Order: sequence, then C-alpha cells, then structure tokens
Amino acid sequence: MKIRKAIIYGATGAIGRALLETLLLHGATVLILGRPEGRMGEIPFHPRLIRRTCTLQELSQLKNEEASPFDVFFYLGWAGTTGAARHDAALQLKNIDATLAAVEAAARFGCHTFVGTGSQAEYGKSTVPLSPTTPPFPQNAYGAAKLAAGLLSREAAVTLGLRHIWVRILSVYGPHDNENALFPYVARELLSGRTPSLTDGTQLWDYLYAADAATALCLAAQNGRNGATYVLGSGISRPLRDYVKGLRDLLAPDAPLDFGRLRPTPDAPTCLRADISALISDTGWHPCTPFCAGIAKTAAFLREKCTADPCGKHAHLTTTK
Repeated sequence: MKIRKAIIYGATGAIGRALLETLLLHGATVLILGRPEGRMGEIPFHPRLIRRTCTLQELSQLKNEEASPFDVFFYLGWAGTTGAARHDAALQLKNIDATLAAVEAAARFGCHTFVGTGSQAEYGKSTVPLSPTTPPFPQNAYGAAKLAAGLLSREAAVTLGLRHIWVRILSVYGPHDNENALFPYVARELLSGRTPSLTDGTQLWDYLYAADAATALCLAAQNGRNGATYVLGSGISRPLRDYVKGLRDLLAPDAPLDFGRLRPTPDAPTCLRADISALISDTGWHPCTPFCAGIAKTAAFLREKCTADPCGKHAHLTTTK
C-alpha cells in the first residue's frame, strides 16, 4: 500500500520533521497542519508540500480544499505535554476531543488510514518491557487522556470506515526536538559553559532516533493491522546517564554533569523498554540507527542551533512522550 498523499498534524518536532522528510523522499504529496504561532515557517519549501494553519480546536471545521483525496492522516498533535499541564484534566480532555476531530477530518479528506501517536504514559510505571498487551495504568491526566484518545479514536474510525493504528511512543531524540526535551537542554547548557542540572540518571531508558520512528509510522500505516496498537522504541534500555554522557562527549568532553541535582517527578518511570516484536512482525520495520550514529547527527544539529541562538531559553526537562 503506497502512500501517495498524506496529512501530518504536528510536523515541526523531531518525529514530525523526520516523517515529513521520509514521505517527501518517497514521492508523497504532504499537507502539514499546525498552529499559526508554531514552527511551520522553519520548514523549507518543497513542490509537493502544502501548508495550512489549523489549531486543535479548528480541526472539526477543517475541509479538503485539494482536488483529490488523501491516503493517510498522521496525527501527532497534542497540547500540554510537559510539566504541570500533564496533570491538567480539563486541558487533557480537550485533547481527546481534538483527536476525535482529527479522525473525522481524515474521513472528510478521503483518507483510508488514521495513525495516532500515543505515549508510554499510558502504561504508568512498569518494570517489564512494554508491549501492546501490557496492562495500562496511567499515573497522570496526560497518560489517561492518551489512553482514552487511542480507544475512542479507534471506535470513531470503525464508524467512519477508516483503518486505525495507534502507536505508543517511548522516547525519541533527533534534530528539531522540542527545546524542553533533555538533549536540547543539555546541549544549551554545555555550549554556554554551564553545568546541566540532572537527575541521578540511573533510570533505564529506551531512546529511538527520530528517522527510525518516522519509518516505523510509515510502515505501520502501510502494513499494520487495522485496529492494532504498537509500542515504538529501540527495544534496548540503557541508564539515562549513559545517553547524556554520549552527548556531552561530543559537545564538551571535559565538562562536568551535575547528576543528582534534580529529583524525578513522582509519576516518572524508572524503567522503559519497548517490546517491538509485534511492530516488527506486522510491518517489517527494524530500528537501524545505533545511538552512536544518531547522537552524532543530533549533536551536530544542536551545536549549529546553539551557535545561531546562543541565548536559548532555559526549560523544564522532559525525556518521554
């Protein structure tokens, strides 16, 4: 099943940009949707790229202004993904409404498939590899809303005659990541001559390079089972401090790292590892970028970005979806 025309809501982050690049590379025409105050203006021109501003609240009124139907709607939109907003139940409920509006928009645009992005937060804390059959037990409103959005959007897709794929993402890194994420924060501090304040870094973490995540989403759209939920990660866990040291060694090898300065939030998982066997079996996907290669590309991007914007803002740290 070839993707000839696709829609992405949320194409400006690490996963969205990688997904856009992957689709364009394989000949697709892509409509990107995003907030008017977002970062869509940073995305370079391409003859097969269409841009439209659209807030989450405007998805319900979104109409197909193109001459032909689209194939797949990739939904990466969400508000309130970090900090206190993750516990804001009223805000998170609005995200469920927006997800359902996105499914309805996919139907209006003639799509045959809707791919939604979930989160490790749907599981809460767990010490076992996370699989589609691992019982979910979210620890905050964000995780609860993601879980509900996945289930309800699947029901909506059935009613509208769409294929539905829900992909629970663990941790993804790469160029164009949110400035609140761990690696951009560490890079800003190191390149400014400051010492990053971190947790003790003993958490076991599963990081996947954004380009590999994008390929997984495309293959899930093309080959995934209708109604399936997949867990997306590298399938490998390492202590979080090892990942941070890998970035530090590329940017400022002699710089200290202040592990233990921060306390993890009470709902933060201490062990993340994806069981990707179902995703591999159904779609043929395999992660192909080792961390040493992915972090080298990420470090080069962050160095260039910090050089261009040496006064980058401080931010609260996030490490997972």
